[in-house]
Amino acid sequence: MEDLFKNKYRISSNRMREWDYAGNGHYFITSVTAYRQEFFGEIINDEMVLNDFGKIVYDEFFKSFELRKELYLGDFILMPNHWHAIIILDKSICTDLYQKNHSSEKQKEYFPLIRKPKSISSFIGGLKSSTISQIDNFIDRNNLKIPKFNKLNPLWQSNYYDHIIRDSDEYRKISDYIVANPENWNNDMFSKH
Repeated sequence: MEDLFKNKYRISSNRMREWDYAGNGHYFITSVTAYRQEFFGEIINDEMVLNDFGKIVYDEFFKSFELRKELYLGDFILMPNHWHAIIILDKSICTDLYQKNHSSEKQKEYFPLIRKPKSISSFIGGLKSSTISQIDNFIDRNNLKIPKFNKLNPLWQSNYYDHIIRDSDEYRKISDYIVANPENWNNDMFSKH
């Protein structure tokens, strides 16, 4: 098959070779909309204000954790055209890095332990699929005069960014970055401003 297309249509992976993405780990994940289109809302006074599509993505994100027994959520932010999250793939009830970085009652209220999937890529694939289905259903239910999402009109970029978090210091820095994302929107690499 490689000879047939001469690797013309192959999208290279940014996954770390030899790393088992179905194994235990702490991951910083970013998923971006196609062409960085701002589908999910806007930043007003340094806060993310979700539109209807954003509310769907937000709800589907948390629902996807309910379906997965081995996935936990560290921090999460949905932005106008992307999301960032710390996702913990672990078979234990709670992980050391999570406990060290989520000890306050406020953090526990907003980021409770949530379950995870069997691999990071299956989680991302399932989330992308469910968000597209739910948004397309919303378009139909509300008779919106906009095209539904498909291969010719994608909602998401085909790939996603991941970084394996190696220690507590790195976890804390990434967590701070996620939480501060809305107030730094005008300087964000994903912002069109």
